[in-house]
Amino acid sequence: MLVATNEPWGTYHVAPLLAEAARRGAHLTQIVPDRSQVKPGDPVRVATPDDAPRADLLAVTGAGDWPLEVAERFRRLPLAASSLAYLGPDRAPGARRLRHRVRAVTSSSAAEARAFGSYLGVRRRIRVVGSPQTDALPARSPEKGLVLVVTSVTHPDGTGGAAPGTELLLAAAERIEASGRRVLVGLHPREDRRLWERYEISSVPTLQASARAEAAIGIPGTIFPLVAAVGTPVVGCTDPRLNVPGYLTSVCSSTIRSADEAVPAVTGARLPDAATLADAVGPVGGSAARLLDAWTRAAHP
Repeated sequence: MLVATNEPWGTYHVAPLLAEAARRGAHLTQIVPDRSQVKPGDPVRVATPDDAPRADLLAVTGAGDWPLEVAERFRRLPLAASSLAYLGPDRAPGARRLRHRVRAVTSSSAAEARAFGSYLGVRRRIRVVGSPQTDALPARSPEKGLVLVVTSVTHPDGTGGAAPGTELLLAAAERIEASGRRVLVGLHPREDRRLWERYEISSVPTLQASARAEAAIGIPGTIFPLVAAVGTPVVGCTDPRLNVPGYLTSVCSSTIRSADEAVPAVTGARLPDAATLADAVGPVGGSAARLLDAWTRAAHP
């Protein structure tokens, strides 16, 4: 199976599928433009369109420029569309070039499915499979006074875009630290580490780090429902330039637009109600298997 993502070198979206793929003998290869941004030791197998292995399916995680280019190169492969990364709620202009080929559409949750359907412009059934990242949710053990700062991406690059709001998040982190709390930073894989080096930066993935925190604060992204699923309440930093799908803010205890609001927001942070959380998170456990089942059926209907 070949995979193409809106972030051409963003192998971190495919990595949670590797264990289940290996268990069932499936071979996943992410298609990248070249190997210039592939990190040494990355466990995800990559290939360029020119040296890609023979495959039964192409799975795209969005309708950005790179997935569209890859889909055009592999016109004879069955196509699946799966929401594995952050996507805005607006219709993607290029989605019309994929819709007639798509055999299966999957999403992590019912709420994400509604947003993904709008993004793709499809009215067909979207199979809710859960997020592969929830297949191994950490047990929560909060440390008193610890707040997790969940970063996004400050500067766009060839791998993908950036989200507005980092200035607010940086100022919020300063206020939180000044209040006597400890700040732990969960870095997005593409974030500029230098912006956050004054704080402790987590050595483990953000979702795993969230189990240590009393509360989390960040720019709303697809990890927000997963952090809430761990049991850690989240506060969103919003920016007028940022168009966030409603389900990502629905899991927030509150949202802030001023750094002065940060300390009261994390102090009073609470989890959403069970129905809202279930709608945003989807089924927990076995998600990678359900997703690969859906891809296999699309390849061999």
